[in-house]
Amino acid sequence: MNLSDTYSPPKRAGTSIILRNSNNQVLLFLRDNKPEIPYPNLWDIPGGHVEAGETPEETIVREMLEEIETDVTACRRHAIYDFPDRIEYIYLMDFDAAAETIPLHEGQCLRWFAEKEIPWNNLAFGFDLVLRDFFVGRQRLDDGLECQS
Repeated sequence: MNLSDTYSPPKRAGTSIILRNSNNQVLLFLRDNKPEIPYPNLWDIPGGHVEAGETPEETIVREMLEEIETDVTACRRHAIYDFPDRIEYIYLMDFDAAAETIPLHEGQCLRWFAEKEIPWNNLAFGFDLVLRDFFVGRQRLDDGLECQS
């Protein structure tokens, strides 16, 4: 057996959702400030890991019910990113609610951000790329090609 033929496990899959309000702001949450978690105290897009036997669509619906008690069954898949550590399925849904009225079961707080207000240097998991693409209207597709929406 050649060393270059060694097995590489498949990448894990994640799902995230861009919740956009009527002011074209996106909802982000501030991650807990716990040193044992990845990216503590950084801003993040709501989402979670795909569990065994789950589709990405089932995952995003489950995660949003668990984390912010919000039904996102009306969301649509927006893009797929092939990050070095994972495949990330990005969903999009229009959603209007005051951040302080949305229950939060994970993280420190929720906040709506206009594009110019996003803390670009304080985003977790490479989501700066996802949000920059979103605001310029770019979608990344399964095959790695880009298209303009």
